[in-house]
Amino acid sequence: MKKAVWVSGSGLLADCVLEELGNRRQIQIIHSDFPADIPAATEMALVLDDAWHPSVHLEAEERFKEAGIPWLRSFVSFGEGVVGPLVLPGKPGCSQCADQRQLMAGRDRKEMWALRRKLQEQGGVPRDAAASRPGFMQMASLIGAEVQTILEGKQALTEGRLAFIDLKTLGLSWHSFLPDSLCVQCGRLPDDSKASARISLQPSRKSNPDSYRTRPMAELGKVLAKDYLDHKTGFLNQKMLDLVPPFADASVNLPLFIGDEGAAGRTNSYATSELTAILEGLERYCGMDPKGKRTVIYDSYSNLKDEALNPLEVGVHSKDHYEQADFPFRPFDPDTPMNWVWGYSFLEDRPLLVPELLAYYSLGCGEGFVFETSNGCALGGSLEEAIFYGIMEVVERDSFLLTWYGQLPLPRLDPRTADDRELQLMIERAKAVAGYDTFLYNAMMEHGIPSVWAMAKNRKQEGLNIICAAGAHLDPVRAAKSAMHELGGMMLTLDEKFVNNRPNYEKMLHNPMLVQQMEDHGMLFGLPETEGRLGFLLDHNRPLRSFSEEFADRPVRADLKDDLVDVLQKLHERKLDVIVVDQTVPEIKRNGLHCVKVLIPGMLPMTFGHHLTRVQGLERVLEVPKMLGYKEAALTYGQLNPYPHPFP
Repeated sequence: MKKAVWVSGSGLLADCVLEELGNRRQIQIIHSDFPADIPAATEMALVLDDAWHPSVHLEAEERFKEAGIPWLRSFVSFGEGVVGPLVLPGKPGCSQCADQRQLMAGRDRKEMWALRRKLQEQGGVPRDAAASRPGFMQMASLIGAEVQTILEGKQALTEGRLAFIDLKTLGLSWHSFLPDSLCVQCGRLPDDSKASARISLQPSRKSNPDSYRTRPMAELGKVLAKDYLDHKTGFLNQKMLDLVPPFADASVNLPLFIGDEGAAGRTNSYATSELTAILEGLERYCGMDPKGKRTVIYDSYSNLKDEALNPLEVGVHSKDHYEQADFPFRPFDPDTPMNWVWGYSFLEDRPLLVPELLAYYSLGCGEGFVFETSNGCALGGSLEEAIFYGIMEVVERDSFLLTWYGQLPLPRLDPRTADDRELQLMIERAKAVAGYDTFLYNAMMEHGIPSVWAMAKNRKQEGLNIICAAGAHLDPVRAAKSAMHELGGMMLTLDEKFVNNRPNYEKMLHNPMLVQQMEDHGMLFGLPETEGRLGFLLDHNRPLRSFSEEFADRPVRADLKDDLVDVLQKLHERKLDVIVVDQTVPEIKRNGLHCVKVLIPGMLPMTFGHHLTRVQGLERVLEVPKMLGYKEAALTYGQLNPYPHPFP
């Protein structure tokens, strides 16, 4: 019995496809121009054009979705023949998703967005200049094979993929794309809800006894590049290896409409660094704005306070800054409505509303009451793993800032006592290859979670003078290695930029408010003149301390959940809550990955731009130095270090 295929189109491509399908006896061809009434017997449809007509594809999405009919498009655009995607009723991954991914992956995304909008409103040329019969015959052959496969109920090559045919060379390439969770045609985001925010920790077995990860990189490596990295239609569209730093440094590009966002991976293996960079790119995508659930609560804190986090508990900017006419934020007003999302409070064991601009870090840019960064965003192979590493990041930055603002003379660690050959080799390599001496300090605060402040001091006459970084982990050696990798990412790579812009950094030396961007913080300490600001750490007359003297033995556990419960207990004993907002989006959930934002009210949030410092309302910055014996009395806000911090 023949199966009816509706072929819509009147150009040369449609003629070639009709000729191709006419040779297949089991297919009944129904041919008419789009948009016409969909014949009742239609089992699948083809929409064919000799040029790109996005308005036709948009209308086709709506009509075929309503009719429940699978359809496949093909057209010509900028010298390429495009086939796909196959759009299946009720399944995400439509033509609009494909167009959006391709548009974002391109370098000319703003121009293409404007062109697509213009074509949707005004139509376009009847035929692309590169259209040719040989190219169309190649496309028709591919389309005919796809139709045959689809009607036989087999997996089609164009499901979730696009085929591009170079109409000059007839070269063919395939490119996968991910469904867009925000697509108005096929996206199905659930509403954010109190019930879905509840977290019940589950067993999360480690990939091996010496790991704190639940998914080995070898396993993730099978899907990360394949699903997320593609120069043509990729979620991430570019990768690069940096051979300058002393360690293996790789980066990928996350294309955004406002520009490109780099994500770096730093390990001792370029292959692992590439995978780490991809994971970092996914984390940034998840953390920028809600893409996994739809925000539905818009109200004031005054009306929600019984179920909401008090925003003042996470630290705000100073009164002087708020009073500046050009300051981009306004003081928190409990009666001003804002968007809220559901998180989960582990201390209170209940869902808790969190301001959306604290849960997603790009939302506070230019509005709201505080500047929020990606601090506490983490991605993991399980929800428990993501929460664990989100906590570690908050602890790392808090320990660094407490040290800086309190000018704490941390104990200096002897790396030779760590009993870890890799760490020692990393320190030696930083010295031999980059010319930096490395100093490690125990920055563990009152909660007892190991933290390490790492400082690199340049032995050469040129380049950045001092670089600082930090790491936190239940395993202090891992914390030290993490900090070392961060140091390595700045060694040698920024020297030329530092030299070219040195006059600007010299101005920042005398006017801290000129420190406006993330990079300014680290570059400022490239100046030898700022070395004195780190004198509280650079006093080398104190004896070195061993890792065993400074850090207690850690239990070896097979399940990461047990480590996470231990961390939560340490924080709860100090009345520090851990609030988790699940940022997971469908694009990463498909591979069993999870992303969260961790907020720990009372801990210092990392900020960039000295004018955006957030310490007001956070009493720990005043009390912890005395609590740990570094100061004889609690500090006052006026006694805090007045200079921009050196976190790069």
